[in-house]
Amino acid sequence: MSASPESAPASRRLVAVWTLVPLLAALALWAFAWPAARTAPRDLPIGVAGPAAATATVEQRLAAHPGAFEIHHYADAAAARQAVEDRDVYGALVAGPGGPELLTASAAGPAVAQLLRTAADSAAPAGTAVHVTDVVPTPAADPRGAAFGAGLLPLVLAGVAAGGVVTAMRLRGGRAITALLGAALLTGLVGAALAHGWLGTLTGNWWAEAGVIGLTVLAVGATAAGAAALLGTAGLAVAGLLMVLIGNAFSGVASAPEMLPAPAGVLGQQLPPGAAGTLLRSVSYFDGAGAGGPLLTLLLWAGLGLAAVGLAAARHRAAPATAPELAAVAA
Repeated sequence: MSASPESAPASRRLVAVWTLVPLLAALALWAFAWPAARTAPRDLPIGVAGPAAATATVEQRLAAHPGAFEIHHYADAAAARQAVEDRDVYGALVAGPGGPELLTASAAGPAVAQLLRTAADSAAPAGTAVHVTDVVPTPAADPRGAAFGAGLLPLVLAGVAAGGVVTAMRLRGGRAITALLGAALLTGLVGAALAHGWLGTLTGNWWAEAGVIGLTVLAVGATAAGAAALLGTAGLAVAGLLMVLIGNAFSGVASAPEMLPAPAGVLGQQLPPGAAGTLLRSVSYFDGAGAGGPLLTLLLWAGLGLAAVGLAAARHRAAPATAPELAAVAA
């Protein structure tokens, strides 16, 4: 039998508290403050459209910031606009007879749109005003995208809570999976009703948004419940820390994954919170453009978590059956 915390000497318990609390604080500060303090464009996809002679100067000035921008070339303004709408680039500089024009998509990230405005002004010829067109704007109810960014953490917490409640109630196997699916479904409906119907921060297909919200809760909840089923309380704690601290902090939902220091931006998109933020933007503001990758990520996490719950239940059922056999052999 493993010793309970109460059986340890009081001095050891004091040392454990003094050690664990500062470590958790340091982890939280690193996860949240480090990306915020190092926010800057890193291979940020941006388009350049127009005749080569007209765009050469713009490209040279953008290239003066090594590693900041990933430049994509388009023949004309129509092609550049389509690329912005398809989420291939965050914006595009178009050189035309009426002067330079910047196409942005503030719905993809208001902070990125503002950054591109500053970059366009610096890249344009001296004394030239850059006309800005917001191709995919943020909703009128959330012009700065603050509500959208704030909405991710509650979904992550709901998922961790779902996994914790299933574990605390000792639900196993099919009952645990049914509980997780039902909680995710209802949370998706409630979340869409609040964010879309009441707050107006989401403006896409209502059912698609509800599906993304529900899948997010399922991916996080199934991971937490699966880790707890296989590893016990420690598994639930690790899953919770991974989703709330690392996943949420590295999600890039407040700016963009390409604005975070390496490897935070890439890692965040492989975890449910980052994938959820990207997918929800796609279905709410871009008619599903760019939804394939993050959708697959969420499905994989949800599937692996549910499989872990099922595996743990199978092992639990097999244990009583093997115990008498072992006893007979020992006799």
